[in-house]
Amino acid sequence: MKIYFLGTGTSQGIPVIGIDHPVCKSDNFKDKRLRASVWIEHEDTSIVIDCGPDFRQQMLTSGCTKIDGVLFTHEHADHTAGLDDLRPITFIQGNVDLFGDVRVVKSLKKRFDYAFKTKNRYPGTPQVTLHKISSRSKFNIKNTEIIPIKVMHGNLPILGYRMGDFAYLTDAKTIDEKEYKKLQNLEVLVVNALRIQEHTTHFNLEEALNFVQKINPKKTYFTHISYNLGFHDEVEKNLPENVFLAYDNLTLTL
Repeated sequence: MKIYFLGTGTSQGIPVIGIDHPVCKSDNFKDKRLRASVWIEHEDTSIVIDCGPDFRQQMLTSGCTKIDGVLFTHEHADHTAGLDDLRPITFIQGNVDLFGDVRVVKSLKKRFDYAFKTKNRYPGTPQVTLHKISSRSKFNIKNTEIIPIKVMHGNLPILGYRMGDFAYLTDAKTIDEKEYKKLQNLEVLVVNALRIQEHTTHFNLEEALNFVQKINPKKTYFTHISYNLGFHDEVEKNLPENVFLAYDNLTLTL
């Protein structure tokens, strides 16, 4: 399995428009973050989790030209706004399957209604098919088994995903105890760590570290990072030896 971090930033990315902060002015490429998304290749299957407003740039940089499925964690714009940029991929390969819970499917149908019309459909729209999923049932994309994990983003229930010994969670604030069993015996956990200060809907650094200690994966990579977490190199040198900050275009192999 190959895991490619398309983006590791929070909803505004880093640097943030109009913000005069040292991290936003950093020359270190690891401090420049597009919106959070990840590309997973497993055997002959290519899967993307979330496609935000930086999706076109991320696809061009990564070299990804084939997608068998897009898994949506939730409907917020930083995770869905790039849906239309699936067009060239669908023109090349045909239909791309999209997966999200009932609320996400409803939101996508409303916001991208032109992509799901059955009559008088404009020929240039992305060729995509929506599939409703829930945390109660696992499913497959080709030969890759996907286990959805219910996560609370403040008061909003969203989904994380496990594939084999890899799990990806973002925008988490709390997780029900019954979901923890889905996160046992992980090689790699990816989870959000927004900033140092507490936040109402995301793990801060302390909460993320406590979560990692409870899950006890072999390695953890933090994502969905804001400039308020600090400089990449300074933060990472103070993390436990098996915990790292992800950065854009980082590639892992399991």
